[in-house]
Amino acid sequence: MSQDYYELLGVSRTASADDIKKAFRKLAMQHHPDRNPGDKESEKKFKTVNHAYDILKDPEKRAAYDRYGAAAFEGGAGPGGPQGQGFDFGSVFGDIFEEMFGGGGRGRGGRADTRGQDLRFNLDITLEQAYGGTEATVRVPSSVSCEVCHGSGAEAGSKPQTCPTCQGRGRLRAQQGFFTVERTCHTCNGAGQTIDKPCRSCAGQGRVRRDKTLKVNIPAGVEDGTRIRLSGEGEAGTRGGPAGDLYVFLSVRRHQLFEREGADIHCRVPISMVQVTLGGNIEVPTLDGKMARINIPAGTQSGHQFRLRGKGMPVVRSSQRGDMYIEINVETPTNLTSKQKELLKEFEKAGKTSPESEGFFSKVKEMFGG
Repeated sequence: MSQDYYELLGVSRTASADDIKKAFRKLAMQHHPDRNPGDKESEKKFKTVNHAYDILKDPEKRAAYDRYGAAAFEGGAGPGGPQGQGFDFGSVFGDIFEEMFGGGGRGRGGRADTRGQDLRFNLDITLEQAYGGTEATVRVPSSVSCEVCHGSGAEAGSKPQTCPTCQGRGRLRAQQGFFTVERTCHTCNGAGQTIDKPCRSCAGQGRVRRDKTLKVNIPAGVEDGTRIRLSGEGEAGTRGGPAGDLYVFLSVRRHQLFEREGADIHCRVPISMVQVTLGGNIEVPTLDGKMARINIPAGTQSGHQFRLRGKGMPVVRSSQRGDMYIEINVETPTNLTSKQKELLKEFEKAGKTSPESEGFFSKVKEMFGG
C-alpha cells in the first residue's frame, strides 16, 4: 500500500495550499540529489515528494485523491510520477527557486526601458484649507524625459542596438549540474540593449534631473495623513520607460482655536462667572469665517456643550457635514480688589446659590455621622 500523500509531506488533510507548499519546499531542499550525490534513497524520496505535491497542489487532483486515494491516478502518473522515466530535477528545483526568490527567469526577456521611481512630497495645509478645499502648487525635485533624445538615450541619428552578449534578454544562463543559474548580463547591465553613441545631454539614461512644478487639487474635508496620488508625475523612466507616480502626503497644522475629531469640530470658549450666572448671548467663530450666536441660559455650568449642526468639517466627496461643539469654560475671577472681595462675601451671605456643592457636602456629613 502506498504511503499517504499528506503523511509523506508531513501535513494534515485539512492543511491549506500554503502549508502544503511550505512542507514541499522544505523536503525538496532536504532530499534534492544535488545535495545528496549518489544517495539513491534521497533520489527516490525526492521523486515521491514531488509526485505527492503535484497531486495536492492541484485543487481538482486533490479532491480526487481525498475521495478515491492514489487509485484515482494509477496508470496516469506518466513521466511526472514517482516511477516515471526522464524525471527533470532541474525543472523542479527551478520552480522552487522561482517561488522562493521571484526568479527562475524561464523565457523572460530583459527590458531596456525601466519604470521611473515613485516620489513622495509632504505638504502642510491649514485647517481652514482642509475645511474648504484648495489648490496647492508644489515644486518637486524629479527627473524628466530627455528632450534631446526623446527618452531613447541615444544620440540623434542613432538608436539602441540589441545586446550581442545576451541577445536582448538582459540575463545570461548557465547550467551547473541540476541547477540553472541566471545572472545579469555584464555587457548591457540587464537592459538588453547597448548604445554605441549615448546622448550627451542625458549620458544615455534617457532622462535628466529637473524640478517639476505641479498643481495639487485638495478636496474639502481631507484629514491629516491623507495621501493623494498623481499618476505619472513621478520620476521619468529610463530610455523611454513609463514614469512613476507622485504621492502627496497631507499634514493638517494644529489650529489655535479649534480641535478636530473626525468630521466634528470642538471649540472651548472661556466665559466669566457673571456671564454664565446671569445668562445672555455670545458670538463664537466658525471655520467658514463667520460668527455664530449662542444663547447661554442663566446658571450654565462649566463643561456644558452646545451643538451647532452642520458647522463641522465636510465629509470628502459627500454632501454630509459634521457638527461644531462649543464647550463652556467658566473662569474663576483672579486679582480681586478689596471691594470686589467684600461684594462676593455679601453675595454669599445673601442666600444659597450653589445647590450641587451644598448637596455634596450634606452627603459627606451623613457619611461621617454629622
